[in-house]
Amino acid sequence: MNTLLDIQSFLALHRIAVVGVSRNPKDFTRVLFRDLLQRGYDAVPVNPAVEDVEGLRCYARVADIPAPVDGALLVTKPEVTDQVVRECAEAGIRSIWMHRGGGHGAVSKGASSFCAVVGIKVVEGECPYMFLPQAQWIHRAHGFCRKLLMRL
Repeated sequence: MNTLLDIQSFLALHRIAVVGVSRNPKDFTRVLFRDLLQRGYDAVPVNPAVEDVEGLRCYARVADIPAPVDGALLVTKPEVTDQVVRECAEAGIRSIWMHRGGGHGAVSKGASSFCAVVGIKVVEGECPYMFLPQAQWIHRAHGFCRKLLMRL
């Protein structure tokens, strides 16, 4: 179960790989990516099918990123998440956020279990917007309810 401390610790990271960011500029993953950049994060796009995201080079895998990242935000399908967490472990990434807005999101029980075994901290199944300061009111309201009901 996620704790508010886990979430705050991840959001305190500076250089974050955003794995699974879309080529479509209108896609939610791109909106989130742009918002992270605007908030001062050094967000690094990762998607093997994309060369450029918001004017930044997009990497095929986290291992291809030249300078280390502090964490990885996964906006992938669960079956992709299983492989990505292994790549993150190999790249020395010790903090992962498996995004979920609706449906399963990036969450994979197998990936979560793997992370627990190798000592990677995981925020599982939350949307960062619920916890980012100055997010739109709907995200703040959802985050408030989530904190209240889940006792984060």
